[in-house]
Amino acid sequence: MSLTDSLKHNRYSVVAVDAATGRLRVRSEAELCTDFACGEAEVVTDEGRSHALADINPGDIVTLEHKDGHASEIRVVRRVFDEYSSPEW
Repeated sequence: MSLTDSLKHNRYSVVAVDAATGRLRVRSEAELCTDFACGEAEVVTDEGRSHALADINPGDIVTLEHKDGHASEIRVVRRVFDEYSSPEW
């Protein structure tokens, strides 16, 4: 698998965030949705690191370190508001 394929494979669009239950629903490039348990996951953003799912918004592009449906690290690659303000639109 090439580096580009690897990056695409591990890159997701956030569909829904349920901070109360610690769950995150994401959509892959293949348009498949997956739910992850994120209770102890570390969230990494430009602002820093936290364990708050509230730091993630639907539409954000993220990468995940996960195993067996449990995310250990969620890295926000691109914010939804950056997506719509990019020159590609």
